[in-house]
Amino acid sequence: MENNFIVSVSPHVHGKRTTTTVMLDVVIALLPAAIAGIVIFGMNAAILCAVCVASCVAFEFLFTKLCHRPTTVGDLSAVVTGLILAMNLPATLPVWQAVVGCFVAIVITKCLFGGIGCNFANPAITARVVMLVAFTGTMAAAVPPKSMAESVDLATYATPLSVYPQGEEAINAFMEQTSLMDMFLGLRGGALGEVCALGLLVGGVYLVARKVITWHIPVVFIGAVFALAFAITGDANLALYYTLSGGTFIGAIFMATDYVTSPYTAKGKVIFALGCAIITTAIRFYGSYPEGVSFSILFMNILNPYIDKWTMKKPFGGVKA
Repeated sequence: MENNFIVSVSPHVHGKRTTTTVMLDVVIALLPAAIAGIVIFGMNAAILCAVCVASCVAFEFLFTKLCHRPTTVGDLSAVVTGLILAMNLPATLPVWQAVVGCFVAIVITKCLFGGIGCNFANPAITARVVMLVAFTGTMAAAVPPKSMAESVDLATYATPLSVYPQGEEAINAFMEQTSLMDMFLGLRGGALGEVCALGLLVGGVYLVARKVITWHIPVVFIGAVFALAFAITGDANLALYYTLSGGTFIGAIFMATDYVTSPYTAKGKVIFALGCAIITTAIRFYGSYPEGVSFSILFMNILNPYIDKWTMKKPFGGVKA
């Protein structure tokens, strides 16, 4: 009998989904929170988003041309990186600093390691951490919503996480000024794309429905942050403020779920998310920075290859390594 079997490397089944369609879904999912940020913080937020997207695309295009590589800007991954980075920045950040961050994200973190699929860490996360260290003053700026800008002193305006180390009196004063609904809708200080939890949740539901991501990392990350905050404070209401503060939602939904730098298996995703939540909470409560989401995801990105190794299922008929 003639053998008609064809031997080839994986993948053996191909679908219609491409990198471009996946990235387009991510862009669509980011739009509700990005638009909310522009409404809340004004045109400076829109300018920052446009500059970051344009800079990331330009840096990737120039790098591929200079290195005589195929142009890859059409896959929209640079657009996604630029938009996510912009949404992690305060609306008042100088434009030139945003451009520096885009260079770190695209050229240093992504292109020098071989391009999409080869980066060791999330480019937007890496850029934000570098910017936090390099531009601490402007990156930590307390930016109030546009509706409050004329009625508060920018020098004394507090973001949710910045008041927590100041004691119970400061915490209670902030909670009286800013309700949980304000926190959920984004009417509080913070980076332009991290404040509106509603917009981020809408985007997250869209990504899960489109099967771009699974629920494991976002649900475990956000749930564990709440549980740990409740365990430390003993106050469920205060724990909700902690959970809605900072970049918990944007980090859990859009950055910790990056295909390249997060685990493949469901078990690995749960371990990854728990690690992110533990490190985030530890930095927030006991570290010198008020926010720990970016540092936690970057650290877990580095550990990701080991998590994959520990949790990867053994192929049928294979032997244990």
